[in-house]
Amino acid sequence: MDETQRSFLDELLTTPSPTGYETAGQRVWIDHVAEFADEVRTDEYGNAVAVLDGGDPEIAITGHADEIGFIVRRIDEDGFIHMGRLGGSDRTVTRGQHVTIHGDEPVSGVVGQNAIHLRDTGDDEYDEIREQRIDIGAEDDESAQELVEVGDPITFSSTVEDLQGTLVSARGMDNRVGTWVAAETLRAAAEADVDATVYAVSTVQEEVGLKGAQMVGFDLDPDAAVAIDVTHATDYPGAPSDRTADIELGDGPVISRGTTNHPVVVDAVRQAADESEVDVQLEAAGIRTGTDADAFFVQQGGIPSLNLGLPNRYMHTPVEVIDTDDLTASVELLAAFADRASEYEEFSVDV
Repeated sequence: MDETQRSFLDELLTTPSPTGYETAGQRVWIDHVAEFADEVRTDEYGNAVAVLDGGDPEIAITGHADEIGFIVRRIDEDGFIHMGRLGGSDRTVTRGQHVTIHGDEPVSGVVGQNAIHLRDTGDDEYDEIREQRIDIGAEDDESAQELVEVGDPITFSSTVEDLQGTLVSARGMDNRVGTWVAAETLRAAAEADVDATVYAVSTVQEEVGLKGAQMVGFDLDPDAAVAIDVTHATDYPGAPSDRTADIELGDGPVISRGTTNHPVVVDAVRQAADESEVDVQLEAAGIRTGTDADAFFVQQGGIPSLNLGLPNRYMHTPVEVIDTDDLTASVELLAAFADRASEYEEFSVDV
């Protein structure tokens, strides 16, 4: 990953983009892809599509822009903020964290936690998020309401941290890394002058039901779609290996097989991996992928779709960990797939 690519990744990760409030993050993405796309457009909800016009077939490479977070539910008379969930926020990691409330101006706060001295630790339980309170230091409700409104989004205030080697930790890897791969795949496809039309897509509101992908899939109707999203790496102590595949950071992107994942697209991407000498891992999807691929593949009578996973430790926490080598490998793989997509008149099963 070169300096420009890393700078783009860092800007994506440090720009708040909670579900339903993705505008700032989408602007970062749009400004980046505009440098090499033939066209960039958005829809009414902020889904962003960058186009590289190269004729048939048409391939969509997608990631979702939104991150999990919280929302201001009410402000009590003592000036404390009551919060609700945006997406799959985890009640076990919220206490004792710094957060930022994104109103007209950012407001810093902390999610309160009783000191260990004041708790009976034998009876510790995790409060539901709706029962937890944010302390912004306000004296009362009136002073809090001058800074914060009901409906303001909230994110953890974590930063991007380099770990050893090529590992990086931050909140919101899910799924800023996917939108990064989509954008950089478009750049690589443009540099290679591929014989296909490539759409790089950054969707909204994936974390609350794949909403943006439903909108985009209906509108674009591509010949094939690859939805890039994080998947669970299980290469750390205590990982529940009985609930997922054996996925490791740094061993390459993860090709999902089964259900949503169209077998012809799966084979095409695997062949592209072989030809470009990109290592990949496999993952089974026996019911669904849980990603935007599940929304794309049922649009317009069926869009051949694939979920490509990016290994991620500690998903839906403020300290998600990825390996940047997996990101650059994914770009190389998907650019190779786009380059050979013209070999397929259509992506359909032979019945």
